[in-house]
Amino acid sequence: MKNNSLVIMAGGASTRMKRSLENSNLNQNVLDVAKKHHKSLIPLGKKGRPLLYFLLQNAVKAGIKTVYLITSIENQAFKDFIATLKDDNLFDDLEVNFAIQHLVEGREKPLGTADALQQCLEQYGILKKERFTVCNGDNLYDVSALKALSETRVTSNALIAYDGAALGHSQEKITKFALLDFNKDHLLTNIIEKPEGKELREYGRKHDKFWVSMNIFNFQGDFIYPFLCDCPIHPVRGEKELPGAVKTAVTELPGSVLCIPRSEKIPDLTAAQDIASFFD
Repeated sequence: MKNNSLVIMAGGASTRMKRSLENSNLNQNVLDVAKKHHKSLIPLGKKGRPLLYFLLQNAVKAGIKTVYLITSIENQAFKDFIATLKDDNLFDDLEVNFAIQHLVEGREKPLGTADALQQCLEQYGILKKERFTVCNGDNLYDVSALKALSETRVTSNALIAYDGAALGHSQEKITKFALLDFNKDHLLTNIIEKPEGKELREYGRKHDKFWVSMNIFNFQGDFIYPFLCDCPIHPVRGEKELPGAVKTAVTELPGSVLCIPRSEKIPDLTAAQDIASFFD
């Protein structure tokens, strides 16, 4: 089964990033892009390359041949950026397709990451017949992590379980991520969203580390699609979130998703202060 495709989710509104720009001291060019476009397109470092450039660069090095970039319908900035890649020989053999996350009637914001992936699979039916990796557009994943997800294994579906202490984030920020609960065979049993209090203490007693999801998965399309369609809306965020779909999947089909432990720093773009941490 083909497994050299990457789906990048970049259809969100970047609300938290845009809120954080009010008190930042970034240069005007960076501010203008950050206020107007998706955060994966913000110029970073001395050469002003966006995070999306580095993510695509790592994808190519990992053997990815086809990318499906999920954006909102207003995606000219993404198209303009992708057009610049034709001058870079690194991307000569990379095929980039656009999937549009359309707004659900009556909503002003996208319905979430599960909805984004569902719409992508409906627009590109070939993905329902393949294995593919899917990730956020505002995190920079390592080449070796992308390779690890593409390897042949007994359990077709997998995600990366990151050692929270190595991510390069504060303990406070880590507790706002989703923690991964898995058994001795590294098979996912639960995804715990933003645990606190007793739940957090119980997790610490069970696991030697805080294993964090950074929203990078590898799926068989025909496995995950039904769970995307039936994904519940998060009671607080009001969105269909990909971790929620995966949580339902492992509840109904135990042993269906493998956790691949890794320990490394994952740069991300959540707020304005994160922009300064990127350098070419």
